[in-house]
Amino acid sequence: MKNVFLLIFTLFITSTYAQKTVLGKWKSIDDETGKALGIVEIYEEGGKIYGKIIDILIPKDKNKKCEKCPGEDKDKPILGLTIIKDLSKDGDEYNGGHILDPKHGKLYKCYLNLENEDKLKIRGYIGISLFGRTQYWHRVK
Repeated sequence: MKNVFLLIFTLFITSTYAQKTVLGKWKSIDDETGKALGIVEIYEEGGKIYGKIIDILIPKDKNKKCEKCPGEDKDKPILGLTIIKDLSKDGDEYNGGHILDPKHGKLYKCYLNLENEDKLKIRGYIGISLFGRTQYWHRVK
């Protein structure tokens, strides 16, 4: 009986933790068209949050390069590109870093937070968050 209780408790704690984290794989959805664009893996490194494109869902875009991207990302393949950089946890939100729009080659300040365990809100903006765009990504299970 103790083993069954321990197993149930462990599964509950594990699922509760998994549901309250931004870490994992997310399907990015274009806020203008509503179409799924790709899969971004959000991970932690050195206490900061990053997001890398690990799959592109539009076949004709799979081999595209980031021709308009600034700096070191210019002309790199979009597949494998780190588009979310240097976010820090601030309460229920992650902010203080940037997000790259590889389609337009623009770099924005950004923040993200969980709407629920399977829906992630990403806000990219210039200056203050009032001037920007929001996307909602869905967890890949």
